[in-house]
Amino acid sequence: QVQLVESGGGLVQAGGSLRLSCAAAGSIFNSNAMGWYRQAPGKQRELVASITSAGNTKYTASVKDRFSISRDNATNTVYLQMSSLKPEDTAVYYCNAGRISSSGTYYSLAYWGQGTQVTVSS
Repeated sequence: QVQLVESGGGLVQAGGSLRLSCAAAGSIFNSNAMGWYRQAPGKQRELVASITSAGNTKYTASVKDRFSISRDNATNTVYLQMSSLKPEDTAVYYCNAGRISSSGTYYSLAYWGQGTQVTVSS
């Protein structure tokens, strides 16, 4: 049963924008934080942005002020708006459901989408 489905990836020139979407099953979305990860070839998967069920957001330093995560609780969808894209943003982007630890750190649960490719040309 597919529970997270990403869309919106593609090829874009440096400086351009893309918006990724992730449609989630309600049972996963409603009570969990959501995150976007990315994995570039030969690199580890990294957390790019996260949002709590209350809408609090965090970003990794390399995307802060360029990316924006949001969630629509009415449609169980989480978005990643990406602007001023750079070639180093090229990766497969994954949607994830997770939790926030007592120290405020996002950690992933075992719910992943299939990934969507983002390629930024120079």
